Amino acid sequence: MTDDDPYLWLEEVTGDTALDWVRERNAETMTELTGSARFTELRDQVREVLDADDRIPYPRRRGTHLYNFWQDAAHPRGLWRRTTLESYRSPEPEWEVVLDVDALAAAEGESWVWQGAAVLRPGYRRALVELSRGGADAAVVREFDLVSLSFVEEVDGGFVLPEAKSQVGWIDEDRIYVGTDFGEGSLTSSGYPRIAKEWRRGTPLTEAVTVFEGKPDDVAAGAYHDPTEGYERDIVYRSPDFYRTERFLRTPSGLVRIEVPDDAEASAHREWLLISTRSEWTVGEVTYPSGALLAARFDEYLAGSRALNVLFTPDEHTSLSYFRWTRNHLLVATLHDVKSRFEVLTPGPSGWTRAPLAGVPEVGSADVLDTNPDDDDEYLLNASGYTQPATLYRGEVDGGIEVLKRSPAFFDADGLETHQHFAVSDDGTRIPYFVVGRPGADGPTLLYGYGGFEVSLTPGYSGTIGRGWLARGGTYVVANIRGGGEYGPAWHQSVLREARPRVYEDLAAVARDLVDRGITTPARLAVQGGSNGGLLTGVMLTRYPELFGAVVCQVPLLDMRRYHKLLAGASWMAEYGDPDDPADWAFLREYSPYQNVRPNRPYPPTFLLTSTRDDRVHPGHARKMVARLAEHGYDVRYYENIEGGHGGAADNEQAAFKWGLVFEFLWRQVG
Repeated sequence: MTDDDPYLWLEEVTGDTALDWVRERNAETMTELTGSARFTELRDQVREVLDADDRIPYPRRRGTHLYNFWQDAAHPRGLWRRTTLESYRSPEPEWEVVLDVDALAAAEGESWVWQGAAVLRPGYRRALVELSRGGADAAVVREFDLVSLSFVEEVDGGFVLPEAKSQVGWIDEDRIYVGTDFGEGSLTSSGYPRIAKEWRRGTPLTEAVTVFEGKPDDVAAGAYHDPTEGYERDIVYRSPDFYRTERFLRTPSGLVRIEVPDDAEASAHREWLLISTRSEWTVGEVTYPSGALLAARFDEYLAGSRALNVLFTPDEHTSLSYFRWTRNHLLVATLHDVKSRFEVLTPGPSGWTRAPLAGVPEVGSADVLDTNPDDDDEYLLNASGYTQPATLYRGEVDGGIEVLKRSPAFFDADGLETHQHFAVSDDGTRIPYFVVGRPGADGPTLLYGYGGFEVSLTPGYSGTIGRGWLARGGTYVVANIRGGGEYGPAWHQSVLREARPRVYEDLAAVARDLVDRGITTPARLAVQGGSNGGLLTGVMLTRYPELFGAVVCQVPLLDMRRYHKLLAGASWMAEYGDPDDPADWAFLREYSPYQNVRPNRPYPPTFLLTSTRDDRVHPGHARKMVARLAEHGYDVRYYENIEGGHGGAADNEQAAFKWGLVFEFLWRQVG
């Protein structure tokens, strides 16, 4: 295969010529979209939502404290802070600031963006804090003392890593597992760690001991430690592709393979091994279906026993979403036609028992945000709907459930209704989608979709969409197209690789169904998506332009001929295919948006957005697409935020500005 791409120079992320082009495009877009009073109002209203003092400060339990990361107007890069449960219950909790990221950034002259922290269990006295420059996936790692509330400097024996796409985790207070850029050959072709090492405090990284190596073409390899008292285990793994993982128990005598299907999810909790199947699995004379959840006693399983307890079996309408352990129980979350359901499963001497999770409200969707499996049966559950603001609950299995916090209403939902409909795709498959709006409305409609990587789109409250779209008379639609996980692994696997066009047929079917139901017209229907959803909207533009009045395409994949050569792209070949294989390129080229731009087509006005600091999906995708569309004289505009990583924004100000641009564009085109 040869490259005959006249816009390859736009892949030079920080090249002077490419950045000059970016600045020119940004200036054009800002001149077009930021001059109106409506843009200012949209931006400011979104910023109010993002910075609101009365929004829920979602916590994570770490020992006796509830930790929260908080951003607002006064702290745009955020505060990592903590409080007690007793204080959190009050209207105004007393927060102790653990780390002020804004103050740190100012003191060090860096554009730090919080990427999270791995806290040492048990004891919760130390953390491995990850900070990125401008919001990229690559981050520095610095050890933090949660008693003195200060960094542990490298000269004092602290664990410190330079910027890289690292994978780190605690073994004990003096040892960590680390996968990072150790030098030539230490990363996979996808740019993730290939080698896992055990690093002891007070020794240089160069003396860390290798415990496991993956292969160069793997997606990643790594190691982690389970510190549960009495059940301490060390696991190493390699992921040959995005959906397959080989796992090994690390023992003093060597590695022991955990013999489960490579495409299954497997995890251990105390004496139990849980296995979630992605494809049919025959064990002896029993065949377990795709999407099932199975349990076995860990030690007995490794010794050869195949006594499996079936904890969940999917059906036509119901799929396994996820599960969470408490100390003594397993919380199983399922989706029934994209609506949340929960059960409590409890192992006992005579087997597993099950019961509904008591007290869960009937709303659009709910999620178990956190549990405390080391200590008790507490869980934190968040519930909301498209028009119902979120409520955060704290419950105890076999105990009560209490409301901890309620989110304010950020927009007037009076008169708004939510309905679920089903469209019929080209092959006869029924595709569910939600419509939020006023009954009888025949006006501006925004259709959102993703359709990939087994990611489910469930109902949830968004003050941003509410203020910027719904409260102004727009209708909002979320399509649960294939490629997601709404109906289990099969819903996703049915559209992999050469079957990918079914995803696009699904979204086109939803667009037509909206028109057939009188909800909108093509001229007043816009479509929006990001990342894999940016590929989705790119295909809508080039293959189904007559269905839409506007297209918003964010942090997108668009050049499917070169995606595997750009940043993390190689890790997604199990989803899309290998462009270097002529057989794969034969089906990829049929829909790759960048290769399918044609002159004199009825392309609707289009807006592409990305980030210079996106080191997951290369900004060259969006840049080159804009250049090619402009070459043919199409109505296209572009905005590239310098910071923000794959999320597109590093703080609330940047996010509000980006949303202001998007909403102003949408109202101009379909409003």
